Amino acid sequence: MSSDALRPARTKLVVTLGPASRTPKMVRGLVRAGASVFRMNLSHGTPDDHARIVELVREAEREVGRALAVLADLPGPKVRLGRLDPDPFPFRPGLRFELRPDGGSDERGAPTTYPGLGADLEPGDRVLLADGAVELTVAEVRGGVVVTECVRGGWARSHQGVNVPAERLGLPAVTERDREGLARVLELGVDFVAQSFVRAPDDVRQLRALMDERIVPIVAKIETGPAVHAIDAILDEADAIMIARGDLGVELPMEEIPLIQKDLVRRARAAGRPAIVATQMLESMLHAPRPTRAEASDVANAVLDGADAVMLSGETAIGSYPFEAAAAAMRIAARAESAGGAFLARTEPRRPASEGAAIARAAALTAAADLGVVAVTCYTETGRTARLLSAERPAAPIYAFIPPEDVRRSTCLLWGVEALPSRVPADTDEMVALMDEGLREHGLAEAGQAVVMVAASPAGRTTTNMLKVHRIGMPLR
Repeated sequence: MSSDALRPARTKLVVTLGPASRTPKMVRGLVRAGASVFRMNLSHGTPDDHARIVELVREAEREVGRALAVLADLPGPKVRLGRLDPDPFPFRPGLRFELRPDGGSDERGAPTTYPGLGADLEPGDRVLLADGAVELTVAEVRGGVVVTECVRGGWARSHQGVNVPAERLGLPAVTERDREGLARVLELGVDFVAQSFVRAPDDVRQLRALMDERIVPIVAKIETGPAVHAIDAILDEADAIMIARGDLGVELPMEEIPLIQKDLVRRARAAGRPAIVATQMLESMLHAPRPTRAEASDVANAVLDGADAVMLSGETAIGSYPFEAAAAAMRIAARAESAGGAFLARTEPRRPASEGAAIARAAALTAAADLGVVAVTCYTETGRTARLLSAERPAAPIYAFIPPEDVRRSTCLLWGVEALPSRVPADTDEMVALMDEGLREHGLAEAGQAVVMVAASPAGRTTTNMLKVHRIGMPLR
């Protein structure tokens, strides 16, 4: 293996914390493996569990001295089975099974968590259980009870998902459980909120309106057909997207998912929004210390598609090898980045939408020129300049000097960006000097090496308008 493969991956890693990884030692290990964002799934665990996750990540952040972020994943309008009897329940082709608004369970049916399901479905509709393991078709709706017939048999367990066509589902975009969870995680100080089962841009607007004073970035989970069709409008509203292939693959034909993934990443890149590819990346590592060859290809292809981040779910939350899974994902990503240049997805050149975007484009081109540039660096107080630089995918590493702690954490999803603490400079000369000093202090550049600096000038402006090729340690004037 070439030495290039050992360079740290610039693709970010999101890991899910759960019973297998909710310890100080394991969180530190996941950071060492390359994780920068820690997801807590509000569909599972208790409020005390969620508070503990935030505490663990903050402890690790203080210990390693670099920004780490917490992503809270809201449950969303997900329909689940109630208790099954027996559990697990064997569904056989031809079996008639009732999905009830309430009541008990027996061999003829069970309740669901959505009493209004009967009002949303009609004969002929497809219903999938347990992530598609069981396929039912609606035979009739009788007094709120959905009578189904099993088309494809399999096993389902209590509380597993019930998937119906998203455009038919009458549940609100933001449920009462979401409202309660959002209020709680904002109090805990999370850095991102993932919104499940987004169907339209107004869903994102509704969630943001509930945040009041503390606005945090929203990651829209693309896992429904309507969201795929409305992706450009959703990208206008959301701060990032997650391509959640589990429910997406249940709702849409599985053979379409690879192409949809590529299209969604491409559109996110064009919109300048981070894209996370998620679900079953290294699924076999729930029980095995090494991934399959197909899983390695899956991670590599997400990187080559241009994703900003890949995400592990059960692999790190409940699997037997959380650290090994995280380390494997980062090794695969690093190798794809270092040796896969010829296979990278090409994005269509787009006209810069602002002065700042034009400066970021110029910075990336300058870094690619034969000038010996070792880094692209920026000073930003809002994170906007870092986002613009990340979208351009410069050849050199991006180091963002950012005074506010919460803004440093918000860059943890940005491809190739490493956030560094900074003081607020008095003027442009001091801003250039602090970037020069910071790169040397962190061992990121040596005297005489060339770096590209991007910022707003004079210091304090909000518009990125400065590009400077600077030699480390050289006089400013």
